[in-house]
Amino acid sequence: MNEERLTYSGGLSAMMDRYEGRRDPFDFGPESLPSLDTDLDAMRSQVVPESATVRQPDAPNTSWARKRRQIAEEFVGNSQLCFLNAQLISNLRKRSYPDIAPALFRRLWAEESAHLLEHLSLRWQVSSIQTFAEHGDTPAQREAGHAFRMLFGVMKLYEFERTFSGLGPKQDFGFGKRKRVRLPLDMEPFSLKSGGLDINLLAPVWELAVSDPVMAPLADALMSELNRESGGVFRRIDIMRQKRLRQETRK
Repeated sequence: MNEERLTYSGGLSAMMDRYEGRRDPFDFGPESLPSLDTDLDAMRSQVVPESATVRQPDAPNTSWARKRRQIAEEFVGNSQLCFLNAQLISNLRKRSYPDIAPALFRRLWAEESAHLLEHLSLRWQVSSIQTFAEHGDTPAQREAGHAFRMLFGVMKLYEFERTFSGLGPKQDFGFGKRKRVRLPLDMEPFSLKSGGLDINLLAPVWELAVSDPVMAPLADALMSELNRESGGVFRRIDIMRQKRLRQETRK
């Protein structure tokens, strides 16, 4: 008898081993993160130099020092404030981290969201909002953070797989080649004519996130950008929906 084919051999236990294996904390050695009362105004005006990417003669050879240099490669010429945000996120993804990290991360977004939104790439904005899932200070921050982490994570998987289809990100699928097959977990097919799953996914998360003053600027910026995005699954679904409606009106 053939064994059952599993996508993830070993189930939850094996998955958790993989998950935890990537969360080993950094060794800081004699170094530390800035204090909670660090001068953010000064960091906003200071630029990350090229030298931050190179090990200095007196620098410790720790996992954190190496990781900080690696992160610095993305932030040369950008502000120390943006660089600090990335350093905090890298630590907060680990199993343990300096005690100051969660509060300092939240302080950055409470006081410096305008600067961060202007100077951070969209990738780091997405990483920032996902960090609220485990390190938000309120139930709304944590709930919205978890929702964004799932939403953007699944989007990334789907959009990556779709790059192998031969179709560009703005090109919707035609109606003629649809295969009427079982969906995973016996889910009902989505209805282009009357289905509201896309809005049901997005609207509650957006509304919850903008109700929190710390998350609101970041969440609103990302969701507005997603609404403008011309090459994602939500825009393609909308294009297909509009085509279906035009077909219906011509009948």
